[in-house]
Amino acid sequence: MTARTRIATIIGARPQFVKAAAVSRAFRKAPGLQEILIHTGQHFDANMSDVFFTELELPKPDVNLDIHGGGHGAMTGRMMEALESSLVDLQPHAVLIYGDTNSTLAAALVAAKLHIPVFHVEAGLRSFNRRMPEEVNRVVADHLSALLFCPTQRSVTNLANEGITKGVHQVGDVMYDAVLHARAAMLGQAGILETLELKPGGYALATIHRAENTDDEPRFRKVLDYLGGFAKSQPVVFPVHPRTRAVLGRLGIGLNGFKLIDPVSYSDMHRLLAGASVVLTDSGGVQKEAYFHRVPCVTMRDETEWVETIEAGWNRLWTVPDFLPRRVIADYGDGKAAEKIVEAIVGALT
Repeated sequence: MTARTRIATIIGARPQFVKAAAVSRAFRKAPGLQEILIHTGQHFDANMSDVFFTELELPKPDVNLDIHGGGHGAMTGRMMEALESSLVDLQPHAVLIYGDTNSTLAAALVAAKLHIPVFHVEAGLRSFNRRMPEEVNRVVADHLSALLFCPTQRSVTNLANEGITKGVHQVGDVMYDAVLHARAAMLGQAGILETLELKPGGYALATIHRAENTDDEPRFRKVLDYLGGFAKSQPVVFPVHPRTRAVLGRLGIGLNGFKLIDPVSYSDMHRLLAGASVVLTDSGGVQKEAYFHRVPCVTMRDETEWVETIEAGWNRLWTVPDFLPRRVIADYGDGKAAEKIVEAIVGALT
């Protein structure tokens, strides 16, 4: 190890790769900082993990724990055991976490118990539904963090309502940084639209993977029926998450009018998003990415932590008949959230 200030970044899932890539680019420009990248392995196959590191120019992980599968408790426990050993060996000055996955929770708990400061990117989000494992993860992570990087003013307010005001920074959304970077790289490239013989504006894009939808058979069938309504007028392109594919196979469900494909690369996902007439998703990240491409989104959940997208008319819940009037969301920033995060980290550690 060098004498530089060491930041251990813990990631494990696709949305975290996207956010970490933006911040990692900013880290590489900051003298005196060394980022140590630890991949828990939560998303582990090539389409969900490897390709994202390549396309996002994210450095190869320094440590890969290769932990995936099993229930929430088992997975989180195994991650905690492995992370504790890694952090004791690496002795970082701080641990940087993203979002609301099991990897986020495990890293926050271990770092806090080792008395290593925790810095949380995408802090303060709340769906106010504690039945969602992601909600539990983000609440615990926020209450253990020393620096909390909020994407919106509402997330700052959510933290204040829970008594968290110290170390809170509203920086904008790092996913917007990532989309701007991807959009520049995509210019002039046809990619997956040409391969799938799709015309811009001529298809809907669907992603369904959350346990609240896939693990409840009556609800899952209702979700698919709802998506099927869109398939009557246009193809529905459906990159199928491994969990969702397993449920479809177990239930023997066929989907007429759907174009089922494997999970796609980051750049191809953005090509699909940019060309869609509408996005149908239960993913928090995809809701925002749809907005960044100015494509209307229908969220296949009963609530969302990204309430700004609802209020600005670019998103609606599937239980609501129509969108509100549309406007720009200023809170998401100017594409320089990652620079602001690194600046705050340098200020806190030097």
